[in-house]
Amino acid sequence: MAKLTFDLKNNWWKLIAVILVLYTVIGGFLIKVPRIAIVQESVRNQFFHVSMWFSMMILLTTSLIFSIRYLSKSKTKFDLLAEEFAYMGIILGILGLATGSIWARFTWGAWWVNDAKLNGAAICMLIYLAYVILRNSIEDEIQRARIAAVYNIFAWSTLLPLLYILPRLTDSLHPGSGGNPGFNIYDLDNNLRLVFYPSIIGWTLLGLWIIQLRVRVKELKSKLEDIS
Repeated sequence: MAKLTFDLKNNWWKLIAVILVLYTVIGGFLIKVPRIAIVQESVRNQFFHVSMWFSMMILLTTSLIFSIRYLSKSKTKFDLLAEEFAYMGIILGILGLATGSIWARFTWGAWWVNDAKLNGAAICMLIYLAYVILRNSIEDEIQRARIAAVYNIFAWSTLLPLLYILPRLTDSLHPGSGGNPGFNIYDLDNNLRLVFYPSIIGWTLLGLWIIQLRVRVKELKSKLEDIS
């Protein structure tokens, strides 16, 4: 089998990932934040909830690209990378839902509300969880890779309407949706930007690191199978 190792061999980016994640956690809790009615100190959650969702979008989009490349080239490594990027994106998405639910509890008074963006986000995660189930239900490798690639394209195509288009067309409590201003308008000041943008890079690089480790494990398993 062709070599599947994710081609990020140098370790400098791993050091940056650790530094940025630590910076996000420490700075996220210690940095001075603006005083906003209702939101108050919970605005710090955007370093986790919002930035994780940005990272999720980056990873899921990368997964989409590898699925398209697999359909074009039929190379196993593209299917593997599409799978692992999707899985890591799903994990960040679930963490984003969890941190968002905590935020909702302290700002809206409930763990979950009937909100267009929240419901859309939950539907998106269910669609991607179906991607995981689909992959595990097909034994033939080639058939699994092709069907999964096509489904991955469909899954990604639901992100934009469910997360960005429909919430803007309906009433929503969520910032940036339903006529509500986005965070950058009223509370993403210069202090918050110092942590917010690095946090997106940090979570993304951490996700890449985990993906690389998972690909290496699968590569070793593949070599052992070839030997036996």
